[in-house]
Amino acid sequence: MAEIPVLEAASKADKGKADKAKADNKGGKAQDASSEGGASAGGGKKKLLIFIAIGVIVLGGAGAGAWLMLSGKHDGAADSKGKKEHVAEKEKKKEAPKGPPLFLAMDPPFVVNFQSDQAVRFLQITVQVMTRDPKTQEELKVSDPIIRNDLLLLYGNQKYSDVATLEGKEKLRQDSLETVRKVIKDNGGEAGNVEAVYFTSFVMQ
Repeated sequence: MAEIPVLEAASKADKGKADKAKADNKGGKAQDASSEGGASAGGGKKKLLIFIAIGVIVLGGAGAGAWLMLSGKHDGAADSKGKKEHVAEKEKKKEAPKGPPLFLAMDPPFVVNFQSDQAVRFLQITVQVMTRDPKTQEELKVSDPIIRNDLLLLYGNQKYSDVATLEGKEKLRQDSLETVRKVIKDNGGEAGNVEAVYFTSFVMQ
């Protein structure tokens, strides 16, 4: 009869060990689950960071591309503006020089005759050419024979009824200017530097 308590005690001890083993097993499973959850959460954070990094790179590239395009347009506009200013400066240099007027008298006066109403008429014109460029003035002197020849041909082909009016005289003066400019241009000069032709004497008989 004395052996019965010992068997019961041993049975209780074995049961306690079994319960402890079960508890340890549950704790291990819980720890494994926690570890798996932590690993899963860590992987999700890594993926999120990767997506964010990719988004930043894409947005940065798009911004850089836009900046380059705008910068290129700005540079193109600046280059275009610079070219226009350069052309305008060149055109300005081509303008007639500014300064006091220089007059060259075409001596002697021009005398031509033409037919009018069955009678012979005479036209005498004293001409002065104006420029502001000393070089052009010298070119006018050198070209004097050619200028006189062309002006004599121009005046000899006029009609008495045309040059008798104020409008006719003014037109003849403009035609004289174009004639002189053509001679200067043909000789390599600047036609625009010849600014005007004036009649200082105009006699019809």
